[in-house]
Amino acid sequence: MRILRRPLFLASGLLLSGCNLAPTYAPPSVEVPVSFKEAKGVGAAVVKGASRPTGGTTTDGGPQWFSADPADLRPRGPWWLPFKDRRLDALERELDARNPDVEGAMAAMDRSRALAAKAAASLSPTLTANSQLTENKESLHRPLRLANIYPGATDFVRAARSPGLPLNSPTFYGDNQLTAQSSYEIDLWGRVRNLAGAGATEAQASEADLAAVTLSLQAELARDYINLQGLDNEVALQKRIIAAYARSLALVEKRVGGGIASPADETRAQTQLDFAKTQLSDIEARRALLEHAIAILAGRAPEGFSLPSSQTRVASPTIPLGAPSELLERRPDIAAAERRVYSANLSIGVARAAFFPRFTINLAGGTQDTGLSLFNARNSLWSVGPAVTLPIFDGGAHAADLHDAEAAYLQSVARYRGVVLHAYGEIEDALALIRYFDRQEKDIAAAVVAGDKTLDVSLKLYEEGVVTYVEVVTAQSDAFAAQRQAIALRTGRLQAALSLMTALGGGWTAPVFTTPAPEEPCALCELATQAAPKS
Repeated sequence: MRILRRPLFLASGLLLSGCNLAPTYAPPSVEVPVSFKEAKGVGAAVVKGASRPTGGTTTDGGPQWFSADPADLRPRGPWWLPFKDRRLDALERELDARNPDVEGAMAAMDRSRALAAKAAASLSPTLTANSQLTENKESLHRPLRLANIYPGATDFVRAARSPGLPLNSPTFYGDNQLTAQSSYEIDLWGRVRNLAGAGATEAQASEADLAAVTLSLQAELARDYINLQGLDNEVALQKRIIAAYARSLALVEKRVGGGIASPADETRAQTQLDFAKTQLSDIEARRALLEHAIAILAGRAPEGFSLPSSQTRVASPTIPLGAPSELLERRPDIAAAERRVYSANLSIGVARAAFFPRFTINLAGGTQDTGLSLFNARNSLWSVGPAVTLPIFDGGAHAADLHDAEAAYLQSVARYRGVVLHAYGEIEDALALIRYFDRQEKDIAAAVVAGDKTLDVSLKLYEEGVVTYVEVVTAQSDAFAAQRQAIALRTGRLQAALSLMTALGGGWTAPVFTTPAPEEPCALCELATQAAPKS
């Protein structure tokens, strides 16, 4: 019977070594829309060349789109290239290389990887070596002191059997050691594996955090740059307005000097000109602030940074609009949230394993001598054997840890679903803005043409004395307001396109992480899981 015990014990140990008390993991379920609500009203400028209809329609009558895979939107690629602006491209690359927030996120990722490596180290045995060379003195009044006691017959027998050993304990002695210790935990319940897995998933989440921070900063830089380009166009427009007002003032002064027009026309024209100059100063001040913000994002001091004024129009990008379900794989913030759900799931397994015994195998060996004879076989020492730690009573501490782990899992699931819903909302908002900006740009283009014609007619009629200067002022205000609004709408349209690209995950066109395959079911694990107290 004794012969069968050892194989049976080893077999049960091998069987238990595959156990894992963590719940079977599956990504949290979220409600994924069939299509984007606002996509059906977006013009071809957004989706042309990026996605194409499958030939069918969705339930709401909109076209069905499938994902495109343009070369400039590879994972972590320069997703801003569709704006076709070299200065923007150079600034974005400076941001990647010099921005302190990106450097901080990268350092956080490195720390997370180091912690993951430390957790994974628990899967391997530990081996440490120690050595010491010491001279020691004991107290003369120590307990159980044998010094100065006459040795008995048994002491002489012991001395004969072990020559060289003292007959009593000395007050002064040397203790020189050269030892090594090794320890290994038998992971019966998956505690160590779950700790290592949780560390690895946290490292993956940190990588996604870095991508999310980088994407957010890149989008902020592009947003500021687009606004700067809009202000450059406003500055150019305002200078044209000032020149127009100066010509109008000269015309009015000529007519007032000839006694044809009222002196009030002159003061009105002067007021227009001065107010226009004030507006120019305000626009230039806002541009300076944006230039400073861009310098900081690029990791440079504002003092030595300058962006010359340019009226080059940033290109309106084509955007790949894929299926809503693909968003779960493309956005780094969603990927980070999902990895933390998985990490919390593994932590439940760690908390459950705390209710069961922990088995470790310990091995120690070396030599010890009062002198320097450390390589003598007679001075060798060793210790080997298993150790078992079994929780008996802890006042409910382990149960509280399990409840905390389960609550942390539910919290991470709720956070994941919130991030997903927020992402869908961002896309719908951007699509709606693009749709309405498209409509407004068409209307404002017609208004600009009509305003220019009205202004030309009003100036000619005023020169001929048919109308008063008030009508000229009104025509100027309408025409210039229409032109200013056209610039604002174009800038807003580019900002909406940028928001959509960011909401779609920037360059994230492929899955960030793959879901791990579930482990094979284990009957003993199921029994152990059922035995764990329920919080």
